[in-house]
Amino acid sequence: MFRRRPLGFLLTALALGAALATLLSMRAASAMALILVDADSGKVLRADNATYPWYPASTTKLMTLYMTLSAIRDQRITPDTLLMVSANANSQSPTKMGFPVGTQVTVDNAVKMMMVKSANDMAVVLAEGVGGSVEAFAAQMTETAHRLGMTESNFVNPNGLPDDGQIVSARDLAILARALIREFPQYNSYWHVPAIKYGRRVVRNYNPLLGRYAGADGMKTGFICSSGFNLVATATRDNRQLIAVVLGAPTSASRAQKAAELLESGFTRNPLAWLLPAFGNVNALTPIEAAPPDLKDDMCGPHRKRHALEAAMADSADPDAGEGSDGAGADTNSQKPSLLTALRAPPKNLLSEPGPVTPVVVYTGPTRTAEQIAALAALPESEPSKKKGKHKGAAKTADAKQIEGKPEAKKEIKKEGVKAKPAQHKPSSGKTTDRTTTAQ
Repeated sequence: MFRRRPLGFLLTALALGAALATLLSMRAASAMALILVDADSGKVLRADNATYPWYPASTTKLMTLYMTLSAIRDQRITPDTLLMVSANANSQSPTKMGFPVGTQVTVDNAVKMMMVKSANDMAVVLAEGVGGSVEAFAAQMTETAHRLGMTESNFVNPNGLPDDGQIVSARDLAILARALIREFPQYNSYWHVPAIKYGRRVVRNYNPLLGRYAGADGMKTGFICSSGFNLVATATRDNRQLIAVVLGAPTSASRAQKAAELLESGFTRNPLAWLLPAFGNVNALTPIEAAPPDLKDDMCGPHRKRHALEAAMADSADPDAGEGSDGAGADTNSQKPSLLTALRAPPKNLLSEPGPVTPVVVYTGPTRTAEQIAALAALPESEPSKKKGKHKGAAKTADAKQIEGKPEAKKEIKKEGVKAKPAQHKPSSGKTTDRTTTAQ
């Protein structure tokens, strides 16, 4: 006969088992860098490799956004300030808008294109308009980051294109996200625009949590082969806002699910929280002296059946090809199931199916009237282009072909009036901050 165990003993055993599973789960994510922070207090709720140096990829654009909003606050520019696409901006690798040299765009529209489409050329347009040059702007980015407490960060460019000197950490990105939330609440729409519409073309935000995770309200995705799939995500429930950072996920789908799991763990009252380590404030985490991991072979090596270019489409092409679909089935970087995986139930899918969105109209040229914007919004959306065959490894992504190579895209750009005579930029402060007006 078995002795009947007291109920308290069984509950304690279950609690310890669940706590062990939680801790093992955290260690199972050691190939990634993770952090969960309360936006109001700065308290760290979860952390794993949070201070390990990492390549930021397009999450860099959050720093470019912070610098741009700071310039608006300091009255060096306004959202209506006209900037011009320079040869340097035009030459950036995709993803980008692909506007010809000399095209004018307002700060407001450039920011929306940068944040929603992750347009590398618009990041350079903003950098040159605010800082005078990419080099000067990058130095200002690094200086500002250190002032904010992002002591591990160093910036070389405003868009996150590959560079060994472009470094952040999950902790630093959480500090940056918190600074944006606290210092610029009036501009919070910039980091949760669901989609933009340029002419007849609609591009959904590449952040897969927006509209799919309850309370999601920001911020930015990123991917290069060396970094893996990155995401800075925010969500608000019951007047409480959390920041989750995931760096180095193997697929776009897994980074979205991991960010949702982090956020859900923060919103859900955990009776076993006392068993988890206390991390203190995000600024108090100790940096690690190390070189960033280079995940190029894992993300884009020959052992991957899915070519790196296809993986990169999660941040540079139609969201149905990356962010909007479950890419886990196409991923071949998975390992054999661990004992922990075999013992615990599969994680709950916290993301709903993407629904319809109302895009925000963007355009080139000076600020338009409400009537003109309404007319642009009324334009019927273009039909999705049909892909012809597989990509053979050319340097351009699918999205770059849509913007730069197709005749209808070029006609659309021309129709939007980008070759109109440039207007003169007159900064309100009396200083010339838009030096790109002379770059041809």
